[in-house]
Amino acid sequence: MTRNDPSPQPATGSLRLDKWLWCARFFKSRGLAHDAVEGGHVQVNGERVKASRHVRVGDRLRITRERERYEVEVTGIPARRGPASEARQHFLETPESEAARAHARELDRLTAPVASGRPDKRERRDLLRMLKGRG
Repeated sequence: MTRNDPSPQPATGSLRLDKWLWCARFFKSRGLAHDAVEGGHVQVNGERVKASRHVRVGDRLRITRERERYEVEVTGIPARRGPASEARQHFLETPESEAARAHARELDRLTAPVASGRPDKRERRDLLRMLKGRG
């Protein structure tokens, strides 16, 4: 392969965990992926690991991102960070994980929105009416 050849190099048998998470599009930047691993939000085969650990095909990852939890199995090592459709080919999410995330999304949809701070004049009047029984 020449230096000017635009074709990607063949994927090796392993890749750093933070780089794999970035390539698989779980995090927007490699720095965020590194911070998540170091913060204990990513486990490999049930163990807390460092960002420099190499991920291999067959490893099971538990990824916690904000309020979402993914449980995936590594099915491939990406050669580059490509589009999302390409990234999805490198992991397989467990059915339990998909169901749990769908359930959490449904609960979020059904819950009332959280107040953004102090009520404004109209909201305050509505609250007073409800409290005094005139509403």
